[in-house]
Amino acid sequence: MTYYLYHYFEEEMGPFRNLSSLTIEEASKISNQIKYEGNTFASKRSDDYLMIRRELEEVARNKFIEKGGKPTNSFPHYMTLESCDWLKTWYKKPSSLAIEWNEFFDESISFTYGDLFPTMRYPDNKPYRKQVYTKKEIRKIIEEFGFPQDWNKMGDQGPERYIEVQIWGEEVIKRYIL
Repeated sequence: MTYYLYHYFEEEMGPFRNLSSLTIEEASKISNQIKYEGNTFASKRSDDYLMIRRELEEVARNKFIEKGGKPTNSFPHYMTLESCDWLKTWYKKPSSLAIEWNEFFDESISFTYGDLFPTMRYPDNKPYRKQVYTKKEIRKIIEEFGFPQDWNKMGDQGPERYIEVQIWGEEVIKRYIL
């Protein structure tokens, strides 16, 4: 089966704008601006969000390398495996794009069953917690658990709302950066 990877973003900003690509000072400034403007999902993030994010990205990168991944970036760009309408609510004027997953080399993308934050931090001992998956592995997880965006549309069944994709290189996405 062929899957599509979706990226959601603020229409006026364009796709693949990444806080992790900035210095901590620049990222903090933007994060604070988002908080000040309010009314979006991102405006509710904790003060230590950026530090936690960078730590979790490093953990995910190292786990991916252990499984044969060859990231060229020290931080990922984020997408979802298949669409997740809930993510549109994160933005004032949402936009999205879809890219067929076979456009990406297997060694350049990893997956978490759910957003990186709850996947690595939520203490419920589900078998997919604290795990990073390859393309081959995520197919088996989907067979076993399905897509969270299908069984947890309202978010009332746990923190997993989608399968997150971490893109560890610029090869494909550079075509979409404005």
